[in-house]
Amino acid sequence: MQAQYPKVYLYRRIVQAKLFIDKHYQENIDLNDIADEAFFSKFHFIRLFKNTYGKTPHQYLTYVRIEKAKGLLKTAIPIAEVCYDVGFDSVSSFTGLFKRNVGKTPSTYQQEQLNRQAEILSKPLRYIPGCFAEAKGWKQKSNFEEVVS
Repeated sequence: MQAQYPKVYLYRRIVQAKLFIDKHYQENIDLNDIADEAFFSKFHFIRLFKNTYGKTPHQYLTYVRIEKAKGLLKTAIPIAEVCYDVGFDSVSSFTGLFKRNVGKTPSTYQQEQLNRQAEILSKPLRYIPGCFAEAKGWKQKSNFEEVVS
């Protein structure tokens, strides 16, 4: 007969595994490492993790790595360096996963981000929400509309 654990106990173990992924995403971790962190068998762990987070542990690890890569790609760091910094083993697999998840290649994404940052620096008023400018009274007190257009 299998012991029944309280749901909160199982949930804490799953959260512990998620936090392990969040902390060690850059490292060469695999399903065994993550399942061991939660003290579950691999198959039981995958099922519980997916039920909790809507993704398998591997899908979540990929998601975390892609999100971290998106942050790094907002700088001029070379694509290959970003790839290895977030824990991928090859630039081609990183590029394929990035494009599948984001809808564009890392180089296209990086160029768009760098162009956007340059635009913000050159025309910062275009990036102030109209509702914020309205609340501050900037639209009535200045030529805010003329400057933004």
